[in-house]
Amino acid sequence: MRTYTGDQRRAVAFPLGGLGAGHVALGADGALRQWQLHSRPNHRGFLPGSFFALRVSSIEPPDDVCRLLRSAPIAPHPHPAPNVDDDHVPDAGNLPPWPPVTDTTFTATYPFANVTYHDETLPVDVSLSAHTPFVPLDADESGLPLVSYAFTVHNRSAELRHGWLIASLQNGVGWDGVAPIDGVRSSGYGGNVNRRYRRQGVVMDNPSLPDDDPRAGEMLLWADRPAAVLPRSGGAAETLRFAEALKLVTPVQLWDFSRATIDEALTSIPPTLTGGEGPSPAGHTWDAVLAIPFALAPGEETTIEVVHAWYFPNRYVDWDQFGPERPYGKSKLWLGTHYATRFGGVLDVLDHYRANPVASRAWADAVGTLAEPLAELISAQGTLVRSPTIFRTEDGVVHGFEGGLGASTRNFNGDVGGSCPVDCNHVYNYEQALSRLFPQLGATMRDTEWSIAAAEGYLPHRAVLPTWLPQLHGVEIGGPAKPALDGMLGAVLKTYRSVRDGAGLDWLRGHWPALRKLLTYVRETWDADGDGVLRGEQPVTYDIALHGPNMFVGCLWLAALRAAEEMGRLLSEDTDADRSLFELAAKGYDELLWNGEYYAQPPTGEAYDFGAGCLSDQLFGQWWANQLDLGHLLPADRVRTALRSIVRHNLRTGFEDHGYRVFADGDETGLVVCSWPRGGRPEVPLRYCDEVWTGVEYTVAALCLAEGLHDEGGRVIAALQRRHDGSRRNPFNEVECGDHYARAMAGWSVLDAVTGFRYNAATRALRVSAAPGTYPFVAGTAWGTFTVDGENVSIDVHGGTLPTTSIEVVR
Repeated sequence: MRTYTGDQRRAVAFPLGGLGAGHVALGADGALRQWQLHSRPNHRGFLPGSFFALRVSSIEPPDDVCRLLRSAPIAPHPHPAPNVDDDHVPDAGNLPPWPPVTDTTFTATYPFANVTYHDETLPVDVSLSAHTPFVPLDADESGLPLVSYAFTVHNRSAELRHGWLIASLQNGVGWDGVAPIDGVRSSGYGGNVNRRYRRQGVVMDNPSLPDDDPRAGEMLLWADRPAAVLPRSGGAAETLRFAEALKLVTPVQLWDFSRATIDEALTSIPPTLTGGEGPSPAGHTWDAVLAIPFALAPGEETTIEVVHAWYFPNRYVDWDQFGPERPYGKSKLWLGTHYATRFGGVLDVLDHYRANPVASRAWADAVGTLAEPLAELISAQGTLVRSPTIFRTEDGVVHGFEGGLGASTRNFNGDVGGSCPVDCNHVYNYEQALSRLFPQLGATMRDTEWSIAAAEGYLPHRAVLPTWLPQLHGVEIGGPAKPALDGMLGAVLKTYRSVRDGAGLDWLRGHWPALRKLLTYVRETWDADGDGVLRGEQPVTYDIALHGPNMFVGCLWLAALRAAEEMGRLLSEDTDADRSLFELAAKGYDELLWNGEYYAQPPTGEAYDFGAGCLSDQLFGQWWANQLDLGHLLPADRVRTALRSIVRHNLRTGFEDHGYRVFADGDETGLVVCSWPRGGRPEVPLRYCDEVWTGVEYTVAALCLAEGLHDEGGRVIAALQRRHDGSRRNPFNEVECGDHYARAMAGWSVLDAVTGFRYNAATRALRVSAAPGTYPFVAGTAWGTFTVDGENVSIDVHGGTLPTTSIEVVR
């Protein structure tokens, strides 16, 4: 795993929180930021008074050292990266009054984020391992609104050391997730109530709020052992003064620091600071504080677990829907939150967590079998799945924004809420991590997609929620204006992915009429002359329409025809027509578009067409075909030649202002969307052509690796990771039109390309083409690791079942 030290910690913010259940980020400096517990994206959301600290004492020699468990804010980069703000430290200049530690070191293997604190004046070594439960295929157990923080304290000195781990959490019930908070003051606060939970925690709520208020809910601060509890603190200074005044009378008098004696002493600890009383006054809230005692002989260590849990059940449509204005007046559009169907409050969440330990470490260990940089790449994919880009409604269905509004969207849409809602099918054409790690959730996205099909057969590329509302039929949608053709073709491919991942033939039969109707609509609309080549206005993911034959749409069309053929075969239908049309179309596209180096586009004179340009996405359909075992859609030698050309022409080092969004700048290296190596750049070129999208970089890299072009694929991945090295950009947040952008979940395909692990649950056939070694796999119905030793493959299933009728090892 990569280690982040020094200035490379500046922009690191690791998402913690359950899938679709809210989010808080742990910085590499040890501080908590980006509080988004309501699942409403707001990268600058901050709960002050929520932190960890340590007080370490000894009787002889007399010593008492107090430190915040975070380092001082890192100085801004002299040339900050545009369109990102993960380096933002919301309380810089206003830290709690104890000194921070000297330095930190950060490592992560998802779902674990690890911070080691460095300070020579502390007589103990301190480290943190934070995580939220996670196990592939189990969306419920991976969807807890909870974070566990496990602090390990090791006494490296020659004397007995005793002290207190301080955990402070602000009661944020009533906060809308956006309004600034000054200490414990904010406009949404007032009536907040903090109550002791036994001797180990504080439950926080706000009974003054109506039950259906989107801000209503509960929060919990809990420790795995008895603690000194200050239920109601008026802020960080009060919290730390409480910690400074703490004392354990009996252990000190008797020099007995056994666990039993410490726990007994806590029952009668002197009330040196009592805190506030009753509900908080208007405009104010309380912080909750636990001081967890410990005592360590020389060389001893202890691990203390602190848990944050939350419960905000009332999710409504809190974003601008695309399409025409709708006269809903003051109506609330209820969506709910899935975890609220399982739990009645934060104590239920805690009880479930304690009673049902999830083998989160098993997934981290499985990813750890990979060599770098692949291990870090796949690890980071899990954070995208758990970001506020993805949410899960009361009915268990998963939905997604394109990203979270933030620094990259302030120019047109502000920085709070979901970017470009919702379920944009052309962007989610690139997504693989969510649907592979949790295939049942991927299938719910297909259910939504097919349920909103127009009567004519086409699919709008965005959904309106709740889905019982009128959908975007016969109206301008936005991004692009008309229904995206690439998104429609991707729906066919994503449906076949769900079938291969175990959705079942009955599920496929349910969607089959709509799928066939869509393919008929595509052909009647764009293949009027019957030669299999799509022509005319073709709206696509670049928020414009392409015109005339082009391989971006064409290759997706070829892949969709092959996928339809395979699905038809599973349903025992006659597939000869699909095969004939595929062969006709493949021949037509190859003859029309191959220029000897790559697949170009005949000049049309239309704005935004790329003509002689080398489009990085030209083989996007082949990327899909490789993952679905559809074979080569075009001549294999031309596929490899085109890939070499894409990397040669589009992997650029050095960027100047190009008038669009900047995701690579200065002397960085990145793969641009399109270039014109033979000249002929149109006066109005392809929109976004000079931008660098990590989702496209991943697809090109994965396709290169799958085709044996290891140098080309490795260079693209190396460039992407160098840009996201923590110094200017967050390795756990790849930005496009918003933070945690969904297209970046294409990175999962790199694992499939390296391992060649393919499982088809419909036929129970398994294929592997990996080099000798051990690798993780997620196969729709099972997950675990597999080991290749010569011609032998051994499979260790960690979860689910993997029935097989055949195992093929490909060299």
